[in-house]
Amino acid sequence: MARSPGRDPGLTYLARHGQTEWNVAGRRQGRLDSPLTPLGVEQARRNALLLTGEGIDAVFASPLGRARATASIIAAQVGLDVWVVDDLAEIDHGAWSGLGTAEIDARWPGQREVRERQKYTYRFPDGESYADGEVRATRALEDIGRSGARRPLIVSHEMVGRMLLRQLGVPDVLRTRQPSDMVYRVGAGGAVERLSSSG
Repeated sequence: MARSPGRDPGLTYLARHGQTEWNVAGRRQGRLDSPLTPLGVEQARRNALLLTGEGIDAVFASPLGRARATASIIAAQVGLDVWVVDDLAEIDHGAWSGLGTAEIDARWPGQREVRERQKYTYRFPDGESYADGEVRATRALEDIGRSGARRPLIVSHEMVGRMLLRQLGVPDVLRTRQPSDMVYRVGAGGAVERLSSSG
C-alpha cells in the first residue's frame, strides 16, 4: 500500500538556486551574487509545483540572494517561511569569483588542472576548498536537525550542495551535477532520487 508523503520520516530535499545571469555568462559566483534570469525564476516556480504534495515542513536557504530568491518562490507555494542558514552559503571562490575560465587560466596558469587532481582539498586562492565547505555543511545539517523538521527543503548551491549530499550519505558526490530544475530527495542511508521539474 502506498504511504502518504507526509508520513515518511527522514527525507531531506535539496534544491539549487535558479539560473543566474552569471551562470549564463560562465562566471564563477562563489560568495558573490548575480540575479536570477527569467528562466531561473521559472525554474524556481516549476520546482515549487514539483514539491507541492511532498510534505515539506520547513524551508532553509543560503544567505546569498540567488538562493533566497529561489527559496522564497518555493516557500510561498508550499505555505512556509524561509529560514536562512549562513553555513549554506556557496564555497568561497576567493580571487576566482566573478571570473570566467579564460581569465582564470591567464592569471593562474595550470591551476584548474591542479584543482582537478586535488578536487576535495584544493583551496581557491583566498577562498575555500570542498573540505572547508564540508565543515560548514555539517554544521548546517546539525542546525536544521535541531529545528525538528521531518521533511526539510534546503535551497543552496551546486558545490556546497555536494557536501550536503556527502554528509547525508550519498557516495561519489564530487562530480555530481545538480541542474537548477532538479531536486534531490534523500532518504535514510543516502538513498537518493532525482526529481525533475523540466518540461
